[in-house]
Amino acid sequence: MDLTVVAYVVYLAISGALTVWVAWTLSRAGRVFLADVLHGNEKLAEAVNHLLVVGFYLVNLGFVALYLKGGDNIGNTRELFEALSVKVGVVLLVLGGMHLANVYVLNRIRRRGIMERDQIPPVPPQGWTGGPSPWTAPTAPTPPPAGA
Repeated sequence: MDLTVVAYVVYLAISGALTVWVAWTLSRAGRVFLADVLHGNEKLAEAVNHLLVVGFYLVNLGFVALYLKGGDNIGNTRELFEALSVKVGVVLLVLGGMHLANVYVLNRIRRRGIMERDQIPPVPPQGWTGGPSPWTAPTAPTPPPAGA
């Protein structure tokens, strides 16, 4: 059998397994994070988590398929390992980059939600506590007396 075909099969097996493992790990560990980002809405967090996993699979498996074609023919075992290391290394970098991008975006959303929560007072204002109010309502000017 041609070693190039062996490289393709091994590359697809390793890349596919890595993509599934990373997606499963991120999905399982990301549920709590998404629930916090979405203010405890578990149903919405589960839906967003599922959509993120589907998008993750589509992008990564699409990249794996596009990156399948190699530039050189593989003639011996050493070249087989070198080609596989480059291909699998690039796939790992793409998986890591996508993971960091997802965490960055979700963290930005989470921070915005925390800032919005912190701006709302826990109890609405009910009056002044330090004596008379420092603010007085404007009064309309009184008209001059008639005949003056």
